[in-house]
Amino acid sequence: MCAAVYAARNGADVTIIEKNTQLGKKLSMTGNGRCNISNLDMNEKRYNAAAEKRMKEWLSVYGVLDVIRFMRSLGIVVKSEDGYLYPVSGQATTVVDAFKNELGRLGVEVIYGEQAKSINVLDDTLDEPGNERYLVITNQNSYEADRVIIATGGLSGAKTTMSTGDGYYICKKLGLTIKDTYPALVGFKADPDEIMPENGVRCTANISFLLGTEVIAKEYGELQLTKDGISGIPVMQASGKVVKFLAEGKPIYASINFFPDYDDDDYAGLTKEMMRLRDDRSLEEFLNGIHNSQINEMIIRRTKMSRTMKMKNISESMVQSIFENYRNYKLKLADTNGYQQSQVTSGGVSLGDIRDDMTIVSNNGIFVVGELVDVDGRCGGYNLQWAFTSGAIAGTVASI
Repeated sequence: MCAAVYAARNGADVTIIEKNTQLGKKLSMTGNGRCNISNLDMNEKRYNAAAEKRMKEWLSVYGVLDVIRFMRSLGIVVKSEDGYLYPVSGQATTVVDAFKNELGRLGVEVIYGEQAKSINVLDDTLDEPGNERYLVITNQNSYEADRVIIATGGLSGAKTTMSTGDGYYICKKLGLTIKDTYPALVGFKADPDEIMPENGVRCTANISFLLGTEVIAKEYGELQLTKDGISGIPVMQASGKVVKFLAEGKPIYASINFFPDYDDDDYAGLTKEMMRLRDDRSLEEFLNGIHNSQINEMIIRRTKMSRTMKMKNISESMVQSIFENYRNYKLKLADTNGYQQSQVTSGGVSLGDIRDDMTIVSNNGIFVVGELVDVDGRCGGYNLQWAFTSGAIAGTVASI
């Protein structure tokens, strides 16, 4: 939609071929329905390592201030929440509606319910480098075009978004290299043998992801634990660095610190003070005020102790072991929650096949943008920023 608006504003005759029966299905779900448009803390370090160098250049061409101005041009007023940018309305649907209204005013035609299958160069233009025309073939029709922008997204999203990775197939037929894809910004399933809470629980924690003894990612924030696994912002932020190892079958562990606001000395002092309460109270009573009851229960079960056991009968070393679990609760991970519960796809069309103007190296009339490219960012508006940046660049260049 962004590419279409920019191209149409520059005078191009634009047609969108939309697989769904409505525009912006995935956009309407972003930011928990609030649409985290971008982030004031915008820089290339917020993206996957392979993309950092290219992102620095692209963000210098079209950055966060450009997104704010663009949103205003659509009639969307933006506000900042600790640097996270949202529409003042607090509704992602208002952003989608603003796009649709602008596309209507610009005369952009939208063809619904058709799935793009391939893009071919028309035979009679093969001898005209730079002036080729293209045939976009769908499951129902074919359409001629002077320029084609492939903006199909990746594999991530609920079934209702129909995100089935069509673009990878199309791009592969064009001779582009597709880097291995993985679900990113996603939660994880714990090993079935791990002890998890019976009901969901949220808590602030530090979480580290370990490959052997090596820490491959470390985050802080509100963690979500379920009977099946872990999720929440800190987990999703780290997921891009973890998923490949899991896919390769390597053992990955999550180490959770349920007392992130205590340094080692403070926690040692707390432990020493609590040791004084080893009296007639039960273990369950002893742990009652220490943390969430479900987390307490997890640790009791892990230590294989009876919750009714009197504290005076529990050795100091065993109590110390209990406290150590609150600071280093290790879980073996089994898998991700999959593409349908992920927010973005990592991997995709190799950046080596994409020029700075978003055209493919082998043909300057075909553009590839957004999630389809091997670019993925952290939570916080970075992936929508990339969508707008790549779309704006492609739409502008395509209309020249």
